[in-house]
Amino acid sequence: MRQQTFGTMITALRKEQGMTQLELAEKMGVTDKAVSKWERDLSFPDINSLPKLAEIFHVSVDELMQVKTDTKGNGEEKHKTVEIVDLALKGVALAMGVAVVVLSILNEIESDSAVRMLGIGLACLAVAQLAQKKDGRE
Repeated sequence: MRQQTFGTMITALRKEQGMTQLELAEKMGVTDKAVSKWERDLSFPDINSLPKLAEIFHVSVDELMQVKTDTKGNGEEKHKTVEIVDLALKGVALAMGVAVVVLSILNEIESDSAVRMLGIGLACLAVAQLAQKKDGRE
């Protein structure tokens, strides 16, 4: 059985047995609403009832518990997020630098404000650089 969420597994096993949510609920001694919540990953059955659930589905408790804890995101999505954050940090740094240059030319910025803005830009570049080193993306 491939890894999936607990709710997806319960749904699949219930359907394999040709059972309705109400029938499973009656066998488990719970309401059909409770089974519906399990299947939608909104709640989880009592830990003490897992052996009974496994018995109903003719699987081991270990097999029943082979679930993914992270249903959202995979390595590719994480990589995209890292790239977006990296790009945003570099964009902020560039924007601060450009703003300081333009405002200086227009004599519309005081030196202490310019230093603060450049400091923010440098901090963003430093964070981006540290993240690259940590991920080995140099």
